[in-house]
Amino acid sequence: MAWILLAFAIATEILATSALKLSDGLTSLPWSIVTTTGYIASFVLLARALKLQLDMGTAYAVWSGVGTAAIALIGFLFMGESLTPLKIGGILLIIGGVIVLNLAGAH
Repeated sequence: MAWILLAFAIATEILATSALKLSDGLTSLPWSIVTTTGYIASFVLLARALKLQLDMGTAYAVWSGVGTAAIALIGFLFMGESLTPLKIGGILLIIGGVIVLNLAGAH
């Protein structure tokens, strides 16, 4: 159940960060509301996942790492941002780090 909550926390954080870009510096009220609501929901879900005994370091690394990689891809696919080989390498390092943290916690 903790991993399901963490997955929803990641999804709401990705939604909030995407809306933050669309909010035009928080000047667009609808997108600002989506941003604020998404971040609050994400932190609540992350807190509940931690309450269910998910390791804090692993949970935060997965939450932030997957969110960062997803936002980089969303920026490239939908918002006209560049995706250079260096950025791709960084995303792969993030994914690798999340995998290593999960393997380290699986004992």
